[in-house]
Amino acid sequence: MDLIAYKILTSDQMDTLEREGSFAGAPIDLADGYVHMSTAAQVTETADKHFAGQDKLWIAAVDLEALGDKVKWEPSRGGQLFPHLYAPLDLETVIAWQPLERTEDGSVMLPVAG
Repeated sequence: MDLIAYKILTSDQMDTLEREGSFAGAPIDLADGYVHMSTAAQVTETADKHFAGQDKLWIAAVDLEALGDKVKWEPSRGGQLFPHLYAPLDLETVIAWQPLERTEDGSVMLPVAG
């Protein structure tokens, strides 16, 4: 399994994460009982499907090892396994973040730590 997952956030959600050091989740996360995240291979499709037409988005890279057993890999879209966080997202587990941008081919540009 991947060691890094990605969470797409609105500007308000990113502000909350930075200000409070923790983010309980977007409305869909709260309704489902976990914070939805994606792998590097899944994040562009997630952005296209769930954030189409939205601007001022952010992408956060999350250290899954730091989250331990709070992350469960569960089947979702097309039977793919997705990382689901059964706890608030803590800023201390976010290793990099940046405004969501796309490459020339339309894929989401992933944040790089360091």
